[in-house]
Amino acid sequence: MFNIDFDTMSLEDLKRLKKDLDKAIANYDDRRKAEARRDLEEKAREYGFSLSELAEAKTAKRGAVAPKYRNPSNPDQVWSGRGRQPVWFREAIVAGTEPDDLTI
Repeated sequence: MFNIDFDTMSLEDLKRLKKDLDKAIANYDDRRKAEARRDLEEKAREYGFSLSELAEAKTAKRGAVAPKYRNPSNPDQVWSGRGRQPVWFREAIVAGTEPDDLTI
């Protein structure tokens, strides 16, 4: 690599070197990003799309799901069966209630 003797450099030279290094690093990142963009644009074209079309593509959101289970001790508490189990559901199962018994 380089053999630079920093101990012999003046503060002004060190600051200039740091500024030049920061600029070189930023330019390197910019070049790598441009290269990645070119590669991605080329790959998108192979599939018949532009990169901007793919970037703007929206993913389908899952819609709301009707409740599947109801807490017998509090009918306001319901659960769709998706995601994390509510505490009331877990407690009922641990207490020996079958999931089918909680079905709406």
